Amino acid sequence: MGLKHNFRELKIWRSSMDVAKDVYFFTEQLPSEEKFGLKSQINRAAVSVAANIAEGSGRTTNKEFQYFLNIAISSSYELETQLILVEELYNIKTKELIENITSIQKMIGGFSKKLKAE
Repeated sequence: MGLKHNFRELKIWRSSMDVAKDVYFFTEQLPSEEKFGLKSQINRAAVSVAANIAEGSGRTTNKEFQYFLNIAISSSYELETQLILVEELYNIKTKELIENITSIQKMIGGFSKKLKAE
């Protein structure tokens, strides 16, 4: 059976990639002592969202794809939490990034429901 979804054509993947790039630029603002701490963890969580959407799209069943969407949304909550912590620790504004992450969370939830209905 061929793949049902090409991740490059999925809006959730493209939006997740945009956020990951934004996050990489954002984390450059963090203090140098966070290079191997929050900065690294935040960047990994951001990449995980898009990477799990892509990996799930390569699976042959919707149930398998949903599994990876669950990991992606979990990574997005991890990322959101880390950004909240950055704002509280360093007073660096994260509102716009968090709004974009929330939008992705909603898209992932809607797409997952769609897959379940198919």
